[in-house]
Amino acid sequence: MYECNLERMTETIKTFSTYGDAGHGGITRYSLSPEAIQARNEFVSRMKAIGAVIEFDDVANIYATIPGSDPKAKRIVMGSHVDSVKNGGNYDGILGVISAMETLETVVENNIAHTHPLTAMIWTNEEGSLYPPAMMCSGIVCYDYLPDDVKEKFRLEDKLATKDMLTGKTTFGEALEKSGFKGDKKNRLNPEQYLCMFETHIEQGPILEDAGNDIGVVDCVLGMFNYRVKFYGQTTHAGTFPMQKRKDALFAASQAIVYLHQEIDKLGYPELVYTTGEVSCHPCVHTCVPDYVDFCIDVRHEDAKVLDKVLNIIKGCAEKDWSGCSCTVEKAWNRDTIYWDTKLVSYVKQAAEEAGVSHQTIHSGAGHDAQFAAYMIPSTMVFVQSKDGLSHCELESSTYEQCTAGATVMMNAVLKADKA
Repeated sequence: MYECNLERMTETIKTFSTYGDAGHGGITRYSLSPEAIQARNEFVSRMKAIGAVIEFDDVANIYATIPGSDPKAKRIVMGSHVDSVKNGGNYDGILGVISAMETLETVVENNIAHTHPLTAMIWTNEEGSLYPPAMMCSGIVCYDYLPDDVKEKFRLEDKLATKDMLTGKTTFGEALEKSGFKGDKKNRLNPEQYLCMFETHIEQGPILEDAGNDIGVVDCVLGMFNYRVKFYGQTTHAGTFPMQKRKDALFAASQAIVYLHQEIDKLGYPELVYTTGEVSCHPCVHTCVPDYVDFCIDVRHEDAKVLDKVLNIIKGCAEKDWSGCSCTVEKAWNRDTIYWDTKLVSYVKQAAEEAGVSHQTIHSGAGHDAQFAAYMIPSTMVFVQSKDGLSHCELESSTYEQCTAGATVMMNAVLKADKA
């Protein structure tokens, strides 16, 4: 067993938290923004200091590699992302990058023998906060290996033309050109040069904390779907049209949301999660009865049969009358459950046991770059406990000790994969 350096991890986390400091304990660090460029430069500087070779691919993913004893062996890659959501925290994504850096620094500092080259990586634009969608560049890099219904969202030419969400003026392609990190397509992650991938990440939920465990041995990313439920009524004047004659699309949608909660809960699956996080209303004028409302419903569970049961309930909304309004249900997108490589999962579990770190098997409800990489090369993840389960907010927090434990577990799992 080798241990990562708590003092160095603490200092590194604190340093990266200054890049995009939003002034309230968290960060806003959009992909390829000046703040993200600062974080990238810090990564490159630290990795060059230990003798790592730095490479960029054509969508600005960064690869920092130290050699192994066999120059012909495939690389083992570790990494995550440095970009954040608006007013996000100091751990989401960046912890995986810092853990990868710490692994390389510990291996070099202690002259730990290893056969395979080891690579620390930064994925570009995981959050998609400024240039949607999320996981954009892992989708581009892994495009040829993705399922057909997923890959259609990640065509390179389409993503380069994506305009920023703040001004609608700058495209992702233009930001790439200006970033100073655009490299060669030949440097992309690929199965010919890379053996496997590890990603350390905060849990972003309360499961580990509730169970009193510091580390999650992740076995899969949950399957999910997203549908739009749309309601069509009639706009009338809010002050002159009688209530009993109205076709209020917002009222209809609110009835449907309550109905869906009641019916889905009746299925009795406590681990099932579903969310309506986005609602559109037209004309959205205070003196007008809404004539059109649609909302999304995001549903996640490991078992495809459970997802099918929920989907049948949702589709059934189109067959009902909602206070005189009609309803349609349309698919936005979906993904199947993605299981991590069982050998790599076992290495993570063994490493946690040998380190004496409290741990448990856990699913990932959120998407990560590693899930796209998993279509290309064997991949897995390590979770670190999140205080109060909070993430994508400035209160996001994990202790330095927990973060160091996560890096230690990943490093030793990587060394096990190196010896296999």
